[in-house]
Amino acid sequence: MANETSPRLALPFLFAAQAQKEVFHNEALSLLDILVQANVQSAVLTTPPVSPALGQCWLVPPSASGAWAGQAGSIAAWTSGGWRFIAPFEGLRVHVADEGCAHVYLSGAWVTDAVRTSGYYVAGVKVVGAQQAAIAAPTGGSVIDTQSRAVLGSILTALHNHGLIA
Repeated sequence: MANETSPRLALPFLFAAQAQKEVFHNEALSLLDILVQANVQSAVLTTPPVSPALGQCWLVPPSASGAWAGQAGSIAAWTSGGWRFIAPFEGLRVHVADEGCAHVYLSGAWVTDAVRTSGYYVAGVKVVGAQQAAIAAPTGGSVIDTQSRAVLGSILTALHNHGLIA
């Protein structure tokens, strides 16, 4: 058969007169359960956990050992049949629970997403951080130049603290 699986998620197709279609259907559902809105426990655990819960997943790091040896970069999913390894594809995004952010598979490697709980990052450099305190508006009018300079200084400090300017 020419195309036995879907091109992106490698879901098995059903064919006319195919025996045991439920096996292929269940296989497709298992893959969807792992890959749709993907969530992994960690991306740094190097040895498989002793008692994983059914459905829990991990990103396998390069230095993995034990049952994960040789599966670097894969998603390791614990199933009723044991460990299942799924090769990532370009653009796959998974939420990493212990980091509270997503990792994206790009150019053959997992990279941490730009949006994280600690801020927004560009090329690994934080450019927006936590919200700072409000800048007080100038008041009065007798010392406008002094107040204006103070407000401009506060704006520049806030922009610097957010990483928007050096």
